[in-house]
Amino acid sequence: MSLGLQSFSTVKEAEAALGAGARYLGGGTLVVRGANEGNTSFWTMVRATDPELSMIEIAYGTARIGASVTMAKVAAHPDLAAIAPVARAVGGPAIRNMATVGGNLFAPAPYGDFAVSLLALDATVQAGGRDVPIEAFLDARDGNRSIVSSVRFNVPKPDAFRFVKVSRVKPKGVSVVSIATLLDMDKQGKITAARIALGCMADRPTRARAAEEALVGKTLSADGIADAVAVIGDGKQPLTDAVASAWYRAEVLPVHFSRLLLA
Repeated sequence: MSLGLQSFSTVKEAEAALGAGARYLGGGTLVVRGANEGNTSFWTMVRATDPELSMIEIAYGTARIGASVTMAKVAAHPDLAAIAPVARAVGGPAIRNMATVGGNLFAPAPYGDFAVSLLALDATVQAGGRDVPIEAFLDARDGNRSIVSSVRFNVPKPDAFRFVKVSRVKPKGVSVVSIATLLDMDKQGKITAARIALGCMADRPTRARAAEEALVGKTLSADGIADAVAVIGDGKQPLTDAVASAWYRAEVLPVHFSRLLLA
């Protein structure tokens, strides 16, 4: 079966074309690969060429990143230095020149490292003309029929955001586990609020709520983080795949979480 490609100048027009047998085309790292591997569930690729999809806007501490912005563009933006390491952790140079912010939201584990960071940053996803909290979007993404046009989040303060990707092949290996944290701290060095997102601990990015609660009121010391480290994997169902077993992922998660907080 041959594949067709339809291009539209607006997101609204492209969205109207997303009927049965059609799949939206962003950077192509997911959809085109699926077609090459024999996925016959679609025969038409749809894309939108609206310039807004490829724009990065930062104002008053808030970043808005168009869904078609590539990982390479994020990594190179001077005002996104805090999350640049996340973008650089996505594949090799060729992949980063194609992979998009919007597409990463749909990447199944062990991919989707950028989506892990967006979950930690409490991002808002604009899809179908509506603003959706990222956690709700990820929960319902399998049934999503709307085109993502952008993501929005508050640019983190220096040292507030941390990220680590553990892989067997560097720099472009897929994740054994990925961890992103956003910590608010008072002048005494005590944590006042925490968001922790994990990759590969489920089929999509997930929060570690027990560890978040255990960090509040503590300091970033070995004793201070001990309770959070002990519960970081609570309620999670790690993947077993060709990269690592569920047992291995569960074993290394607390180690790398502790190292991330104490770095």
